[in-house]
Amino acid sequence: MGHLSDKRIKELEVLANRLRRHVIEMVAHAGSGHQGGPLGMADVFAVLYFEALKHDPKEPEWEDRDRLILSNGHTCPIRYAAMAEAGYFPVEELKTLRRLGTRLQGHPERTKLPGAETTSGPLGAGLAQAAGLAYAAKMDKKKWRVFCQTSDGEHEAGLHWEAMLFAGKNRLDNLVCIVDRNNIQIDGRTEDIMPLEPFREKYEAFNWHVLECDGNNVSAVVDALEATKSLFDKPICLVTHNVPGKGVSYMENNHLWHSQPFKPGEAEAAVKELDETRARLETELAKL
Repeated sequence: MGHLSDKRIKELEVLANRLRRHVIEMVAHAGSGHQGGPLGMADVFAVLYFEALKHDPKEPEWEDRDRLILSNGHTCPIRYAAMAEAGYFPVEELKTLRRLGTRLQGHPERTKLPGAETTSGPLGAGLAQAAGLAYAAKMDKKKWRVFCQTSDGEHEAGLHWEAMLFAGKNRLDNLVCIVDRNNIQIDGRTEDIMPLEPFREKYEAFNWHVLECDGNNVSAVVDALEATKSLFDKPICLVTHNVPGKGVSYMENNHLWHSQPFKPGEAEAAVKELDETRARLETELAKL
């Protein structure tokens, strides 16, 4: 990935905005789904799919691809949006989210969707799966890496901490756990429900490298993911500090928009705001 030009950074910002618009349209069309987390992670997924990951949409099972595990599977709308824009399937298919028989279920289903590495749903299980893949890659002397996208709320699950122990013990430096540190979960703020702080120090105590960045700053995400390539002998935790509902002012930092159905006019207002942001970003891009 290396250093990216200002123009490329702005292009990724425009792309992240487009991914957010897809999320709103998908969830509104389905009548249910999750918006807050996916909107907050749009910048991270834009960088992952269009700069950081080694992958090939035309050959989803390419042996040397990097593996991306979505542990917080309910945030799949942002992954589906990124995959569609990358060419894994037609963008028009996004409107089949959560329909009976669709490939785009409310949680990813590996056997239905090429490019989805695991079937996810139970929170806390993803890092264990990712650590197993990373361990297997070490055994087979493979060069591909494993990225595991997790939520902060799922750190309340015990299995996640067992996986942290396993990864630390086995020095899985081919494993990157990306944490969506947005400080909310379905019932409120994480620090009220089950405090996670001191968060960084917990990972470090389990023998992990820890990086932190503003997850809604594309340039910061690019730099952080590039930095993971220079860390060795320990697994890597990248804590991305994200604003849930990012890009839609009435959703931002409101835990009720974890998965609240839209009322009449709300989705349209969100799309309008995102379109205004897109127009500004495209004007800025044209000047570069």
